[in-house]
Amino acid sequence: MDIQWQELQTIQGDVIVIEDDPTLRALMVDIVEQLNAHCVAFDTADDALIYMLQADRAFALLIADHGVPGTIQGTELSAMVQQKWPDVGVILTSGYLLEPSTLPPNVVYLLKPWSLDGLVTAIAGLVQPGVALHKTAG
Repeated sequence: MDIQWQELQTIQGDVIVIEDDPTLRALMVDIVEQLNAHCVAFDTADDALIYMLQADRAFALLIADHGVPGTIQGTELSAMVQQKWPDVGVILTSGYLLEPSTLPPNVVYLLKPWSLDGLVTAIAGLVQPGVALHKTAG
């Protein structure tokens, strides 16, 4: 896979990916790395939260599946991240239709199966708002 987008600047800070399906998690990591960002992936929100609280590196974006194993679900972690790190963009994914009124404000919600273009556009909209992207051959 080779993703190239005009106008997309390098993402400053780690991108945290939380997905319990190993194949989908690997795909998401590959997409983020193709966008020239450093990615740290977890299969539970619990492990991701521990990492974020202890990290000595800044992070720019959280991409979390809602229904993951553990005590914290993606929606709960999204709210925690927005409260503690308000400048961090949040993308929440789910295979189940979630009621928009139950989501934290300013969370981008992607219903599975999401498209590659949909995920990249959501990422760009959060880390580089107001910049239109144009896909190029690669």
